[in-house]
Parts: sequence; C-alpha cells; structure tokens
Amino acid sequence: MKTPRFEAQSRIATPLGPLTLAATAHGLALAWFDGQAHRSDEVDAPLAPEHPHLALAAREFAAYWRDARSAFHVPLDAQGTAFQRAVWALLCTIAPGALSTYGEVARGVGRPAAVRAVGAAIGRNPIGIVVPCHRVVGHDGSLTGYAAGIARKEALLRHEGVLR
Repeated sequence: MKTPRFEAQSRIATPLGPLTLAATAHGLALAWFDGQAHRSDEVDAPLAPEHPHLALAAREFAAYWRDARSAFHVPLDAQGTAFQRAVWALLCTIAPGALSTYGEVARGVGRPAAVRAVGAAIGRNPIGIVVPCHRVVGHDGSLTGYAAGIARKEALLRHEGVLR
C-alpha cells in the first residue's frame, strides 16, 4: 500500500475534539482525531484550509454537527488495500441512525468468514465519521473497538440518535 501524497491539511474543531483533515488531488484522504489509534502524528503537507476538498469537508462536518442526517459529498481518496477499500465503501452505505455488525459487513463484501479481517480494515479506516465505521457494532449490539475511542463512538451514535 502506498503512502498518500497529501497536497494540504487543516485542523477543525469538533464537539469531540480536534480533527486533522488531509487531502490529495483526488479527495479527502484523512480525518483523524488527536490521539487516535493507527494514525501518524505527522502529515507532510502544508496547512491550507482553503484547499477545495478540505474547505468542502469542513463545511460538511459543520453541517453534520448541526444535523447528523446531513450527508457528506466530499470526494474521498482513502488509501488502502483492495479489501480495505471494499470494506470502507460498504461502510459508506450505512445511513445515519442505522447500525451494522462486523458479520454483516463481512457478508456484504462477499467474505462471510472474514469477520476479523473486516474488523482490522474498519480499525484502519483513515477517514473517520465520513466513512462511518462508528456505525458498526458487535453481533450482540455491543460497542466494540473504535480507533478514536469507545467514548467518541458512543457520542457519535448518541448524536445520530441511535443511542439514548
């Protein structure tokens, strides 16, 4: 897997802490919370919040925090293996207010026995919230693993009306 060639980065404030956003020429490639697992603390790109993909992402994040049903339309450029990209694409079909399980995602990508591999791919999702890995729960509905922390996963699901 190649390392993305970021053109620009920005930082935005969210109710759950700052997010680092980074974009390539093709789209948003990164949305990471501070302290998130599986992330690099360095993005080799200039701060340029006016970059078209970053500016659009910032506007769409602001809309999401006002109304969790708002959709993201920013082009994405998630870097990963073919399997990871298939998992991340499937995650994008899970609507706000809905949940899926790791097993359902595995079946959805045509690999029903690959539940652990699906979990690993979900954990490596580079574009948090936009690629909604927080909407995947354990088979019993439990809030399992989230690279940005279970407290953030719970807060996102509350914001989306899944949890009370």
